[in-house]
Amino acid sequence: MADVTVAVLGTGIMGLPMAVSLRRAGLRVRAWNRTTEKARPLAEHGAEVCDSPGQAVAGADFVLTMLADGPAVDQVREAVLGSGAVWIQSSTVGVPWTGRFAEAAGEAGVPFVDAPVLGTKQPAEQGTLVVLASGPEELRERCAPIFDAIGGRTLWVGPAGAGSRLKLVANAWVLALTNATAESVVLAETLDLDPRLFLDVIGGGSLDVPYAHLKGGAMISREFPLSFATKHALKDAKLVLEAADGADLAGIRAASAHLEKAAKAGHGEEDMAAVYFGVR
Repeated sequence: MADVTVAVLGTGIMGLPMAVSLRRAGLRVRAWNRTTEKARPLAEHGAEVCDSPGQAVAGADFVLTMLADGPAVDQVREAVLGSGAVWIQSSTVGVPWTGRFAEAAGEAGVPFVDAPVLGTKQPAEQGTLVVLASGPEELRERCAPIFDAIGGRTLWVGPAGAGSRLKLVANAWVLALTNATAESVVLAETLDLDPRLFLDVIGGGSLDVPYAHLKGGAMISREFPLSFATKHALKDAKLVLEAADGADLAGIRAASAHLEKAAKAGHGEEDMAAVYFGVR
């Protein structure tokens, strides 16, 4: 695969390890990030670190966008469309932005695949993300080497846009679960119980969820190693509510309120387990 070049735009907590996985699979990688220093470590893996999106995408076969939100992706849209490369849009941007990008790609004659991923920092580092791909069936085989490099499983779920909608569904569950874990931990502390007893009582039974132990353990220890930032979880909660179209997602409303409170208290850059501080 050394003759395939992938331009990675966005080398944050997810984009950086995804770019490393692409290099590990033998693909050529050109990387750009708004803060160039965040992309510098990729040079050690044989990637070319670029000073502009245009430099990164020039002559690329694929462009992978992994940026913070819709407006951030929109800022590089002109460069992406001008490259003529297959555009793999993996940022979590919600339904309206995905529609705009798909429409713009169609008008420019650029192949477009909506492919957000499930997983956080560690699965990205291990190349075991779940890719929720959606787009033209004829791009499936063409994109396979990219998705095989970054993911342990790829699901093709329909026309472009279906991947982003499914990502919101999955994120709703993750957000509600993390918020519910925080509420149980805080309630245990309020009732003068060791909150570890909560994790013990659900352990090994039908109520057990590994994610509750991961995030609950962080809450109890008050240590929040960054896997997915509170500010990004808040952004995703708002995208879910925006897409709900009147459905009463009370759990996500609560998660959004608690995440916002935690962010305003100075925990926005910490892992989303810091939602704990929004519940206390």
